[in-house]
Amino acid sequence: MPDPSVVPAVWSRITNLTVDRGEGCWLVTTEGQRYLDYSSGIGVTNTGHAHPRVAAAVAAQAAKLLHGQQNIVYHEPGLRLYERLRHVLPGDGWAAFLSNSGAEAVEAAVKLARVATGRPAILAFRGGFHGRTAQTMALTSAKDVYRGSFEPLPGSVYHTAFPYCYRAPGGAHDPAACTCDWEAHLDLTFHQLIYPEQVAAIIVEPVLGEGGYIVPPPGFLPRLREITRQHGILLVADEVQTGFGRTGRMFAVEHWDVEPDILVMAKGIASGLPLSGIIARQSLMDAWRPGTHGGTYGGNVVSCAAANATLDVIRDEGLVHNAAARGLQLLTGLRKIAYGHRSVGDVRGLGLMVALELVRPNEGDGRVPDPALTKRIQAEALARKLIVLTAGTYVNVIRIIPPLITTSDEVDLALGILDESLTAVGA
Repeated sequence: MPDPSVVPAVWSRITNLTVDRGEGCWLVTTEGQRYLDYSSGIGVTNTGHAHPRVAAAVAAQAAKLLHGQQNIVYHEPGLRLYERLRHVLPGDGWAAFLSNSGAEAVEAAVKLARVATGRPAILAFRGGFHGRTAQTMALTSAKDVYRGSFEPLPGSVYHTAFPYCYRAPGGAHDPAACTCDWEAHLDLTFHQLIYPEQVAAIIVEPVLGEGGYIVPPPGFLPRLREITRQHGILLVADEVQTGFGRTGRMFAVEHWDVEPDILVMAKGIASGLPLSGIIARQSLMDAWRPGTHGGTYGGNVVSCAAANATLDVIRDEGLVHNAAARGLQLLTGLRKIAYGHRSVGDVRGLGLMVALELVRPNEGDGRVPDPALTKRIQAEALARKLIVLTAGTYVNVIRIIPPLITTSDEVDLALGILDESLTAVGA
């Protein structure tokens, strides 16, 4: 077996597992140990590992053509996928552009917004994560490690407050009765830092991902949509992590009946093959001049074949409905468990994006982040063969991201492991 030490040390390891294969929601190591993978490769394997229909589509396409550059030739998987993506959002008139990674798709959204509006500035929300390229680092503020060593970053990017009901200055409260002052912060941004008529787009994750799986209050996105329209600002929904059924809807914006101007997609689109893109109205896409945007590998033919198979599986196996049902089961179970563990400050989620926020209940106002405890819980879960991830600005959030195919029995197994892990660390 190759020596794992040859892997660059820059990568932060969640586990020291060397994996041989994946089967549905499970990863199998080279030593034959089975782990319930509730990380989904950071929200990628929505159809599970090596879904037979996706794997068959990849193998069949790989035997025919590995690369047909989309600026040069058409290929059937790409044409079919482009047509299907025109109809994944309600209504008509949508168009798509395919890229490779989530960051690349975010960059495409920024470029399109600027060229379509003729405005220079982009507004993002504190706590958001949009990528690790220079432009997307400038948009990102989920935690210091993503951007802290790489200044200077591209300019004309501004940040405003996201409604974080658990950590609101006035105290934690029910998002349904939100008292966060995000709108006042946005208005202050317009009065102190940048004229709204200079803002090309506001980009937002409908549910914050790396920032801690923060679900906004019900009125947030509808009101933000009103504000952007009032000022002629484009609304960009970064659905890289929330898309393709993850939240119990095909895209998270559907929970609030909000129509973005540009939707960014990646991760779950192709079950693990590199593919991303943006969706926008054709009238907006027409702002591109030929040659102003592109990429060698975007819309790769094998990735497109995987994406078509992924969309088939999501539809035929009812994965959006299953994400909603299993997500409710997981959230309900975690809230019951939390009653016996004082260090669990908050339980939140939407569909199969679920999180526990860990705190020191005897310090300060009871909401002091406890990243060390969070890491210990993650390690205890791994020792019991459950893979979960961390998140949050202070890395004090356990985030749980099951494949959308997960079963009721698997959710119950995970709940039992998490309860044991919390007990083991004295949470």
